Amino acid sequence: MFNFCNLYSGSSGNCSYIETDNVNILIDCGESQKKINTALEGLGKSLSDINAIIVTHEHSDHVKTLGAISKKYNIPVYANQKTFDNMPDQTNLISDENKKVFNTDDHFEIGDLDIHPFHIPHDAAEPCGYNIYNNNKKISVATDIGHIENYILKKLEGSNFLLLESNYEPSILKYSKYPYYLKQRIAGPNGHLSNQEASDTIVKLISNGVNNIMLGHLSKENNFPELAYKTVMEEIINNKINEKLSLCVASRLKPSNVINL
Repeated sequence: MFNFCNLYSGSSGNCSYIETDNVNILIDCGESQKKINTALEGLGKSLSDINAIIVTHEHSDHVKTLGAISKKYNIPVYANQKTFDNMPDQTNLISDENKKVFNTDDHFEIGDLDIHPFHIPHDAAEPCGYNIYNNNKKISVATDIGHIENYILKKLEGSNFLLLESNYEPSILKYSKYPYYLKQRIAGPNGHLSNQEASDTIVKLISNGVNNIMLGHLSKENNFPELAYKTVMEEIINNKINEKLSLCVASRLKPSNVINL
């Protein structure tokens, strides 16, 4: 068994769940304990079943309840040192024995999961994405990415499942009520991926064996799930790609279907 479920995804909060026969982990804790537990209960699990939490970066929509959950349920937390250093309100709640520091680009193991963190361009201390392996299968999580470079494409190639950011639609962002500086941040090289950038990335990855993709971290104010999905499909049609593709969009309000690899 090697399963993935996105519990919540979006600018308001992010949390994903991965399980094997031997281990259950969360990626980020950006929602309330109650909401995370409710989502896990729908999978027949609870926070007391979680063996570890791995962290992408320190922004509040990814670590809102990280420290409290680790403390209450005695769960180890894996992050690089800069991330721990830049979320003191969370880190101070985590016991020393539960602080598991890794070096980004060095792999580590949690049970029967082989986890490879990799650098991503985002305006955080040392943000990372993850390649997670089990039984020769590969799950990749890549959100909060300001731009795609060849290094990231190489990390995502060959994924059996990919959670990829598709955060905003430029035409909507342009006329949104956001202040100018925030618009510049979102669309900047260390901000977020647009629908078109996500689509371009997917077109490149399909030819490298990636055909099971979930679009995630959509902005509530600057995007629509239907628009993100439509942009990807139009790009695939325009590029005359005939390979089979499983594409869905993660919700900010409820868990996704379970992806079974």
